[in-house]
Amino acid sequence: MFFWIEFGLSALSIALAYACPELGASWFQRAEQMLKRLAQRQGLAVLMTGLAALALRAALLPILPIPQPGVHDEFGYLLLADTFAHGRVTNPTHPMWMHFESFHIIWNPTYTAMFYPAQGLMMAAGQVLMGHPFWGVWLSVGLMCAAVCWMLQGWMPPEWALLGGLLAVVRLGTFSYWANSYWGGAVAAIGGALVLGAMPRLKQFQGLRYPLLAGLGFAIVANSRPYEGLFFGATVVGAFVYWTFGRDRPPLRLVGKHIVLPIGLTLVLTGCAMGYYFWRTTGSPWDTPFLVGLRTYYPVSLFPWQSVRPIPVYHHAVMRKFCMGLIYRHNESRTIRGMMEICFANLYTFGMFFLGPALSLPLLAGFVTLPYGFSWRNISSSTRFLLLVCGVVLGCSLIPFSYSPHYEAPITCALLCLVLRAMRRLRNRPGGLFVTRSVPAICLLMLVLRVGAKPLHLPEPRPRLQGGMPIWCAPTPSIPARGAILARLRALPQRQLAIVRYGPDHDIYFNEWVYNEADIDQAKVIWARDMGPDKNKELVQYFRDRRVWLVEADETPPRVVPYSASP
Repeated sequence: MFFWIEFGLSALSIALAYACPELGASWFQRAEQMLKRLAQRQGLAVLMTGLAALALRAALLPILPIPQPGVHDEFGYLLLADTFAHGRVTNPTHPMWMHFESFHIIWNPTYTAMFYPAQGLMMAAGQVLMGHPFWGVWLSVGLMCAAVCWMLQGWMPPEWALLGGLLAVVRLGTFSYWANSYWGGAVAAIGGALVLGAMPRLKQFQGLRYPLLAGLGFAIVANSRPYEGLFFGATVVGAFVYWTFGRDRPPLRLVGKHIVLPIGLTLVLTGCAMGYYFWRTTGSPWDTPFLVGLRTYYPVSLFPWQSVRPIPVYHHAVMRKFCMGLIYRHNESRTIRGMMEICFANLYTFGMFFLGPALSLPLLAGFVTLPYGFSWRNISSSTRFLLLVCGVVLGCSLIPFSYSPHYEAPITCALLCLVLRAMRRLRNRPGGLFVTRSVPAICLLMLVLRVGAKPLHLPEPRPRLQGGMPIWCAPTPSIPARGAILARLRALPQRQLAIVRYGPDHDIYFNEWVYNEADIDQAKVIWARDMGPDKNKELVQYFRDRRVWLVEADETPPRVVPYSASP
């Protein structure tokens, strides 16, 4: 429904641009003047953009409360956050670890999640400072919108940079899953914005601030989206080398002293920190938790050219079913038809989430209005660079058979910059002024409609991974029943052990209950898998001081009863 409303408004704006292009001109002019006055104070504009994102998301809490996790990755990041919040890099392997196995979690040589630590560190900050990891997500969204505005100030006039930051607030900081799940997105976008925002400022050789910010951005991207970050970083470094040795090259002494040395030192420190983290979690500074998890549980990698590995030994049917399903998807990706289907599906998801009809409008209109004989050389060098960065990162993301929009998070600011440049160019075309003014108006109106979905009796978007369109306001799946039962068990006076039993038709993707805190023995509630009376007896004996429950998660509604060892 929301996609079609936005599509209809975009089509209507094109019709009105030719029928009555002066519609609302005085109102738009007043709004633009206010925006321009604020934008001239660039530091204040960056601050206000970040605060606007924080205030708006906080104001939505009555209708968009703290989210319940529902996707495997979210539980992994929650484990990282809980580990870091307790002052540990990782956790020791539990003696009963086999009962707690779950997706994207490794148990040997240590107990941690497969993922890189940046998202977990931000969520840990929220847990320590404000009592819940969601507030780390909240803070990251505010920082992301501020960083996007700052990046755009280096590439666009101030008023356009502020507009881009506010578009990020509306589209990414409110109802998007980046702001309403624990899956990530905002942290990697911060890293990308710091790198790309520092690039035009580095050429001015103004002290250490911008090289250090660029190095920090590279470090964030490397520890949040390392695969995409590799291509992102290679493209940026390649462009920097081209500038250093190009026609208008600067003195190499200045480049080495003011740019290469501080960024290089930052990256060396980042590499040492990452090596230490890998050593503590896997026992080797060269082996990552992600690779350990792949070797332990997954018979295939995410790339079609890699062959299927020997099937691992599984202790639980649900994990075997999930991991064996990856073999089918891997084999499909090795065919021409399968590869094309995956690429088109990923492109569709990318376009729907980041652009949608409203933000696609200026890009399409700008393409249609290109003059005859227009060529790549007619595009400015800065725009060519942004197109190259986006194309390279998007291209590398189309290769694996698994895809989500937050994989492209490092280029979020670059995409917005391209949209804004198309809008700026379109303003000088007949009817283009109305079209460019309508873009932020449509985005704001769609936000209002999404906020008032229930009072207006509009159907809310379905979760994007459960049949819904991957639009900007589509939620991710959640497991509210798990959250409700967890709250009930936590309210009981003594400590609890919940043994989870699934039915034969269990949803292995979006209904996983068995995830635990970092310190399992001290947790108020422990989740474990049903492994039959004999194995369960070992677990119950180990936790003899706990009250034991059987949770039948696939009943309607899920049933919680005192555990009995009899089948």
